[in-house]
Amino acid sequence: MGFTKFIFKKLLGWRIQGDFNRNEKKAVLICAPHTSYFDFILSIMARRILKVEINFVGKKDLFKPPFGWYFRWMGGAPLNRGKAENKVQAIANVIKSKEEFRLAIAPEGTRKKVHKWKTGYYYIAQEAVVPIIPISFDYPKKILSIGKAFYLTGNITADEKELRKFYDGVVGKIPEWT
Repeated sequence: MGFTKFIFKKLLGWRIQGDFNRNEKKAVLICAPHTSYFDFILSIMARRILKVEINFVGKKDLFKPPFGWYFRWMGGAPLNRGKAENKVQAIANVIKSKEEFRLAIAPEGTRKKVHKWKTGYYYIAQEAVVPIIPISFDYPKKILSIGKAFYLTGNITADEKELRKFYDGVVGKIPEWT
């Protein structure tokens, strides 16, 4: 057992349910409920255990020296976050330009309690013509679940209703924000 797997499973007591289809090299991964920075740490460990590339986008300043190499190594891609920039289109262009890019994003857009998801994740997937893969962090059960690829129909209301079924009963690190 590798060091990361030992920490994830034995020390922290977490397990991974599901896996990625390695033939689906591009997707938008919606990770929810996102209630803690610890979600990021769990994600980093899971990607190492599963040996799969999972990516993120960040403001271009993060990718300058001295730490730019680290953020690229971690799967990051720089994004121009100027006000005139269409962020959905810019992120979709990043996905399209790569041979393999699985964008991890929190549909809530924050770690706080929300009553409605933001829609950017949906329009990014639609513009990039990639599926959405739901990922959940169930803290009481200590299960990180990976769902099957979901291909959009173009009806955001129906699609989001279907995607949210994956999260039924899932409780985040801060339960009252779930």
